Amino acid sequence: MPLSTDSSKFTDADAFYAALIDAVDTLDDDQAREFLAALALILANEIADNDVLSQAIEAARSSVTARS
Repeated sequence: MPLSTDSSKFTDADAFYAALIDAVDTLDDDQAREFLAALALILANEIADNDVLSQAIEAARSSVTARS
């Protein structure tokens, strides 16, 4: 299954982004990294497809290195 980057599938991306920012906002840098890693593992377990997860990792890496 290919990674879908179709944002129309996400019914309320702004609400998710706001909740994510709220969850990280009160954490120090180490806690934030730990939280994001835990969230990634929880979501990876839901996706449960290594091909899709590999594509997601590459997409995320590309989005970060493109800004550097």
